[in-house]
Amino acid sequence: MAVKIADVEKGSVCAKKIHGGDTLLSVNGNTIRDVLDYRFYTCEEKLKLLIRTPGGKERTVKIKKGEDDDLGLVFDTYLMDKHHACKNKCIFCFIDQMPKGMRESLYFKDDDSRLSFLFGNYVTLTNLTDEDVDRIIKMHISPVNVSVHTMNPELRVQMMKNPNAGSSLRYLDRFAQAGIKLNTQLVLCPGINDGKELSYSLDELGKLYPAVQSIAAVPVGLTKHRENLPKLDAYNKTTSAAVIDIIDDFNAHFAYFHGEAIAFAADEFYLKAGRPIPPEDYYGSYPQLENGVGMWRSFENEFRQALDQCELTQIAPRRVSIATGAAAFPLMQSLAQAACQKIDGLSVNVYEIKNDFFGESVTVSGLLTGQDLQRQLTGQDLGEVLLISENMLRSGEDVFLDDMTVVQLSEALGVPIQPNRVDGFDLFETMVGLSPA
Repeated sequence: MAVKIADVEKGSVCAKKIHGGDTLLSVNGNTIRDVLDYRFYTCEEKLKLLIRTPGGKERTVKIKKGEDDDLGLVFDTYLMDKHHACKNKCIFCFIDQMPKGMRESLYFKDDDSRLSFLFGNYVTLTNLTDEDVDRIIKMHISPVNVSVHTMNPELRVQMMKNPNAGSSLRYLDRFAQAGIKLNTQLVLCPGINDGKELSYSLDELGKLYPAVQSIAAVPVGLTKHRENLPKLDAYNKTTSAAVIDIIDDFNAHFAYFHGEAIAFAADEFYLKAGRPIPPEDYYGSYPQLENGVGMWRSFENEFRQALDQCELTQIAPRRVSIATGAAAFPLMQSLAQAACQKIDGLSVNVYEIKNDFFGESVTVSGLLTGQDLQRQLTGQDLGEVLLISENMLRSGEDVFLDDMTVVQLSEALGVPIQPNRVDGFDLFETMVGLSPA
């Protein structure tokens, strides 16, 4: 295999020796297939790059670079390869539950181990070959984030509709033996992989400690667009409480022998069960924050710390509003009230946005659309600025899931809109006006 070079940065160590249109075949005798090979094999100070010109001539280019020097080679895509698509047909897949007519990129299911290492994406292992696993171990790519769902091989095949789903679990053992760290997740479906199956999965993953450094249990997300898909139930107060109890029992036993807990229930389970979110020390270093595990506690602690540290007790009159999903609404309302009580002149309206687009069972802010925001906020008192979480937007862009832009929504509502990072400090500063809106 080989990768085509799109361009070479001017002034780089390769600028006068390699040209756009050349193909990189190998580095120090090692074949280059993608960004992982490229990063791993170009770390050395002295390099021999085997190059093929557009005319088909092969030549060796010798490079000597400093520790911080970049070769300056530019490729058409970040991965230097195509994304690896998911080959599973999981009974709980959220993408299969999306309505038709959305932008094409939203329907792409990735299952790419390279994205796991580079960006924290979760992989199912079913796309991996023994050669892929050998490479991960050789390069010591760690941690790897794995969507396990169940440690029962037969049940995993049933849930993921892939004959390789059960046998691919063997890679967990190989990674563990090689010292590769693993963060794992279990998307739970009531009556299918919770209960005794959950206990079994926790026990089996616990055996791979310390390689397995965290286990997140996440409730299945169900939209109103589940036509021709397997029937699944949503979690309720009773079934959510049962999941928490199983995880607590496992952690109590595990911590007795290992001194720490590694399994965590997503915040949604606590909210559905009507139980308080655990204290900060329960989550340790928050290893599964992006999975909605401990996000409530972390965000609240950050905001209240910012509030405690703020010396302001009065500001010029300032009226702002916050739009949030149903799950985070109680928290946002509580934080806004605390800020208004301490700081005279501050007024905050918090609006709970129901998810009409995907269905009201979807309660997270990150899946709200511009049209739902527009419909439910039109005519409301939005003050000087409307604050939203940036996780409502496409990464790196000011576009909602339904392709409405922030500018379009702002014009429709007649108010400036300020996206905020999922960070309590950031929200507080924007709310009070300490950072520009």
